[in-house]
Amino acid sequence: MLRGKIITSKNYFPCLLLARSARPVQVRQNSLEKLRLTAEKSLEKLRWVFEKSLKKVYFCFQIKCHTMLKRKIEDDLIAWKNKPGHKPLVIMGIRQCGKTYISRHFAEQNYKNVVYMNFIKQPERINAFVGSKDVDSILLNLSAQIKGVKFIPEETCLIFDEIQECPEARTSLKFFKEDGRFDVIATGSLLGVQGYGDELKKRRRKMVQKKDLGINSVPVGSEDIIEMYPLDFEEFLWANGMNPDVIEALRKFYTEETPVPEGIHVAMRQYLNLYVAIGGLPAPINAFLTTNNMNAVSEEYKGILKEYRDDMVKYAPDKDKPHIRECFNSIPKQLAKENKKFQYSKVKPGGRGETYLGSLQWLEDAGIICRCYNTDITGLPMEGNAKDNVFKVYTADIGLLIEMLGPGTRADILQGNLGGFKGAIFENLMADTLHKKQQSLYYFLKDSGLELDFLVRMKGECVPLEVKAKTAQAKSVQTVLKHADKYHVKHIIKFGDYNVGREGQLLTLPNYMQFLLDLEPEKIVLEPIDVDAVNALAKKILG
Repeated sequence: MLRGKIITSKNYFPCLLLARSARPVQVRQNSLEKLRLTAEKSLEKLRWVFEKSLKKVYFCFQIKCHTMLKRKIEDDLIAWKNKPGHKPLVIMGIRQCGKTYISRHFAEQNYKNVVYMNFIKQPERINAFVGSKDVDSILLNLSAQIKGVKFIPEETCLIFDEIQECPEARTSLKFFKEDGRFDVIATGSLLGVQGYGDELKKRRRKMVQKKDLGINSVPVGSEDIIEMYPLDFEEFLWANGMNPDVIEALRKFYTEETPVPEGIHVAMRQYLNLYVAIGGLPAPINAFLTTNNMNAVSEEYKGILKEYRDDMVKYAPDKDKPHIRECFNSIPKQLAKENKKFQYSKVKPGGRGETYLGSLQWLEDAGIICRCYNTDITGLPMEGNAKDNVFKVYTADIGLLIEMLGPGTRADILQGNLGGFKGAIFENLMADTLHKKQQSLYYFLKDSGLELDFLVRMKGECVPLEVKAKTAQAKSVQTVLKHADKYHVKHIIKFGDYNVGREGQLLTLPNYMQFLLDLEPEKIVLEPIDVDAVNALAKKILG
């Protein structure tokens, strides 16, 4: 304002006053700037808190509509995040076992910023991964597609859902691992099946050019993999509000081999029948918890089985497509036989192994079934004694089998009217339990007809498991125990409609205690070898 003026006696004092007042103005401006920065930081923090609150409200809304199911995999996810230098994570598992929900829930609770994409619902996201696999290029492409998206290093988790639809995204995990700025969780239902990501399907999408080399490569060594399963019986008890003290009490009765008090015993039998009727897939469980109606459970399973059968057509190799459904649909008939060995002639009259082997492998790789292999030796290692061409086939979750058995089966289970099929159902329940404990399945069968339902490794020994729906006698168990030296068996566990008890080498347990089996590999601690002593001895010998 005074620029260009000559200061005289007339205007000196006004200028002096202005000069003096200019310093406080500058101080005020600095103070205002600091206040503005502080306010911005406070607003940013408030925005973050508000967003977290909204996310919590969103999840509370989800819990109202779909009960929040506590899952054991949550501990694995926390351990993964806390591991220094962790790789991108791939969660594999059967369709509809809860992979999407648990990954989103975990990310929302543990990261300030979550970027979610579903390659089935949002196929346009595939374009972001075509071409360069450089992380910055991918993020730039995603920024162009997703309005307002932010990628904050060390604070952002990217979720690639249904990654089997975008093999290019799977390949990119290697580059996200090398980059290291962002955590990535990928989920997929069919990552292990034959035909996953084949070139023909990608060319049909017209999103991939031949020059895009290496598009099918799985980033070996650049990803951590966790297998997720439907809910086991313990998780089902959690979902129904069972107090952890009750489960700990059951574990105590199991460990000490003491009978369960009648009040708990009766309640657990009822819960087990409920679990057999509903199964472990989250949607049917939520349907029951919300409606208390078995018809709602059946409706959920109808939709799930339709998805599975659609996958069989969509993702399977062309030569296997006509046969996969046939194999899957034959499972109830296979288990209805006295000898439950899988027979191709039961799939279709005149059926042969070479026709259906690929179909069975597809179902197993998709996580829908699990095979139990025959061995005629009760010894370790069981894999070394197994016969690859003699096996039984069970559904990976008991609820799938119950739905396949048709209307009214759930009511029969709850009312105890199972008839001759009850043995197959409870055998499948044990297969379900062992499968969810990540065990390979084996059974013992001799040409003489001597049979034991399952063989497991427990504390360094081969332990037979017998499973009965009620309290039937097991002749094979008595035969094997009478000739313990011949069969190399020290004890047997028999599950059925019993309380806990022991008679010599035979431990009887209620079926609801299957989940308590301790099948963790035994820990081996080796004493360190004294290399200095060995070297000194050798030196002494040689002079």
